[in-house]
Amino acid sequence: MRQPLIIGLGRAGAGLHLRALRTARDRSPGLWHGPAVAVDPRPGERAPVPDGVTVTATLAEARALLPPGRAVVHVCTPPSTRLAVLAELAAAGYRDLIVEKPLAADAAELAAVTELVTRHALRVAVVAHWPASGLADRLRAPLASGERGRLLRIDVVQHKPRFTRSLRPDDGHPTAFDVELPHSLGLVLSLAGPAETTGARLTDLRIGETVRPGLGSAVLDLLHGCGARTRIHSDLTAPVRERRVALTFERGTVVGHFAPSDADDHVQLEADGHREVFRDDALSAFLHRTYTRFATVPAEEPSWGADFALHADVVRILDAAKRRCAADAAGELHKEDRRAVAR
Repeated sequence: MRQPLIIGLGRAGAGLHLRALRTARDRSPGLWHGPAVAVDPRPGERAPVPDGVTVTATLAEARALLPPGRAVVHVCTPPSTRLAVLAELAAAGYRDLIVEKPLAADAAELAAVTELVTRHALRVAVVAHWPASGLADRLRAPLASGERGRLLRIDVVQHKPRFTRSLRPDDGHPTAFDVELPHSLGLVLSLAGPAETTGARLTDLRIGETVRPGLGSAVLDLLHGCGARTRIHSDLTAPVRERRVALTFERGTVVGHFAPSDADDHVQLEADGHREVFRDDALSAFLHRTYTRFATVPAEEPSWGADFALHADVVRILDAAKRRCAADAAGELHKEDRRAVAR
């Protein structure tokens, strides 16, 4: 029986993973045993920690309580610290890791993470509860049956007001591409297959005189190998939350509404004028499946590599989008300079 080791007690670690772990164990008491051990050196800054969690300040202290052979490690630190944390865990002997999205911050970091995974034979599961959800299964059904004809496009909306966190200097998310899109991009790749970036756009977060470059909104356009097109739009300055995925087929549209936050685990599916509402605690289901895989699926099984490859594609696509936006911004700046000289 495995035991959780949580790295980082921010919103993801304390607010999401620990709650979902308890829900998963309530449903399957033999899934893991406790107490959960956590590493977080910030006693005055971490999120509230539930009872029954042993908190340590360093990985060395945690290792003395929970050696690698028993641990499933949850890496819940920001993307900007991801590589250093994974390297420290691998050096300490930990091999079974659940990593918050995205897997890496950019293509260069992805190469380093891939080398770590290969050299240390790590089993890595990237948090992907959208693709693992019951709602995603409902969206896959018409794709599998072909009853609605060919998939033409996917439109994703991921809006939420995120002012306070985005304004923090230690937010750890460089652009709006790094906040919400890793969830939906993993989903659309699992639905429609591999894709290439055809367009990307970023806007800045502006409040009065304060500007956070690239943290306002993001748009990503994709062309899949199957011919379908995807547009993902995420606005971090929106007045309301919305998480919607619409699949347009030759004959009709199917729309899934994911839960807007962890405050409610109900989702909705719309098709043919009918709306269905059902419970779908996707993160708990993902953790249940992943702990079961760690217990039953050996590291050499190809499914680990296939899952890693999908999330590596997510990083590569987002990296290409960010580079495209940077090039566009540089081009606009050059045009402004030329206009200024002309004047």
